Amino acid sequence: MEVFRKLDCLAEEIQQFQPPVDLWRKFIYCTSLSGSVLGSVDHMQPQDLERVASPVSVAHFSQYKLIRLLLKKLENLDFKIHEGDRDIKERKILMGHECLSFAVTDNCVNVTSSFHKDGRTLKKDIQCGFLIGTDGAGSTVRKLAGIEMEGERDLQKLVSVHFTSQALGRYLLKERPGMLFFIFNTEAIGVLVAHDLQQGEFVLQVPYYPPQQNLEDFSPKMCEDLIFKLVGHELEDIAVIDIKPWVMHAEVAEKFDFNNQVFLAGDAAHRFPPAGGFGMNTGIQDAQNLAWKLAAVVNGISPTTLLSTYETERRPIAKFNTALSVQNFRAAMEVPAALGLDPTVANSVHRVINDGLGSILPSGAQRVILDGLFSIGRAQLSQAILNDKNPVGLSRLARLKRIFEEGKSLQLQFPAEDLGYRYKEGALVLDKNVIHDAENVPTGRRRDYVPSSEPGSRLPHMEVKSLSSVSDEVYWIIAADPLLIFEFLWLDNFSTLDLVSGDKVEFVLIIAPVESSYNLAHATLKVADKLKVLVKVCVIWPYNRANNAAPCSVGNYINIVEVKKSPNLPSWWDLCGMNDRGAILVRPDEHIAWRAMSEIRYPSYEMDKVFSVVLGHAYKKPENIFDAQVD
Repeated sequence: MEVFRKLDCLAEEIQQFQPPVDLWRKFIYCTSLSGSVLGSVDHMQPQDLERVASPVSVAHFSQYKLIRLLLKKLENLDFKIHEGDRDIKERKILMGHECLSFAVTDNCVNVTSSFHKDGRTLKKDIQCGFLIGTDGAGSTVRKLAGIEMEGERDLQKLVSVHFTSQALGRYLLKERPGMLFFIFNTEAIGVLVAHDLQQGEFVLQVPYYPPQQNLEDFSPKMCEDLIFKLVGHELEDIAVIDIKPWVMHAEVAEKFDFNNQVFLAGDAAHRFPPAGGFGMNTGIQDAQNLAWKLAAVVNGISPTTLLSTYETERRPIAKFNTALSVQNFRAAMEVPAALGLDPTVANSVHRVINDGLGSILPSGAQRVILDGLFSIGRAQLSQAILNDKNPVGLSRLARLKRIFEEGKSLQLQFPAEDLGYRYKEGALVLDKNVIHDAENVPTGRRRDYVPSSEPGSRLPHMEVKSLSSVSDEVYWIIAADPLLIFEFLWLDNFSTLDLVSGDKVEFVLIIAPVESSYNLAHATLKVADKLKVLVKVCVIWPYNRANNAAPCSVGNYINIVEVKKSPNLPSWWDLCGMNDRGAILVRPDEHIAWRAMSEIRYPSYEMDKVFSVVLGHAYKKPENIFDAQVD
């Protein structure tokens, strides 16, 4: 959502069209949608809605709705959507095209695609500078590049049933609103995703065990009957829209980059269990990371070597998020296991039937055995067993209660990973002599986000205001007399993240209003001008010094002041774990490229080195460090 804030108010539109948070903040565990509730988990904590750690809250929004909004944003940028045989020009979106092959040369990538026209399949050749495979978990681009996936395969096979029922939506709105409903009864087991209770839109996920079961078994009529069993009664207005099988994997591509010309992003580069929203969020981060680097290369700011840092930075994050999503998925399995339905046992039984003695039996007999064993398993959910008066049921319900109270079930929010991920190497300059704590091991538990200004981290959020003159609203050059006092206009509050441009390759240098930092800023702008890269200097004034502030403007400067709802809240530099003699350089993707913890003795030399490393230029150390200084 922080990324979407920069895309022509996309985040605001999502917040406008998404369901109210009170309708999706809970996961509910029940015997049917109209039956007994086994437990529920509220995943929203007060700080999630107060916008302290971030200028925007989490959102719940269907992917197909998001794609519609994204296409609209592209049309606003003069992109044209076409189908069929069209000449390839800039700003074209070719729908219905499939990548068949590609060939990489020193200067370009030649792509052969196919499309349908008048009942015929035609081919089209496309020449491009770069090819980005964002073509999903079964990525053709990845396969054509010969890139393998690494990790755990076939964690679970499922069938996804997309359907609508306004009657069900109205019932759940009134009786038990939630996002996910985990339903366990003697007739059926499934997970219902409530995409929009107000519109009555749902997706049902049910386990799938081929070859004893096949997709033809999941006809619309069979799916309706299955939904009725999980709801607890029939629905007159049910409409099944789509039925699709899918396989849950936990894998990451062995590489994201092919010859610095072909790249993988999103599900093409990593496939996660759908636990915690890591798939889409990690993919959005991929796109943001790659976009500014491609822009820097295309605009002649950086050599193509910068693009190699995409894999260096993003693949470790994908591997960590894979492990975290697996842990979260396994936490989800704790609930059925507590009820006497261990999913690992079901999968083991299925493997025995497929590969063991059961494999010699006719397919019909195999199915009868599988259905019979699953029926015996679901019998553990009968009211005769699952009640307080039955010792077995009492024990299972007590265990279930502990799982919910201790946060050991499936989790929705992971602030520490959503906001606190950090690149360990790449287009950045690491701190010297900094000893890091031991790497956090994914546990599947929620951990709070702790802001950090370490290179590779996302820029921390703080609410600030612009500081400008009332008379003409321009920024003043710092006066020789520091006692000069101006009256200033308080403009609307905004986030420190908004200091970073959303539509150009521009770095931001954040400093405090001290003389040594102004010297650093002056040197930075000189170096940036030499390297043909845009830099904006941001001077952050303490909230209690704003009335005596003399804003500075020597070049591309902006002066802002901290906004505090309470005097006890930390200052900007305290939030960053620094003092006001330091400085922070922020990349176009809102990640920190470099920081100085204290005054820089030779600022021109230092910034020349920093930008060379971050932008991928070859750096030649001057023979005499004084020759590197700029007047």
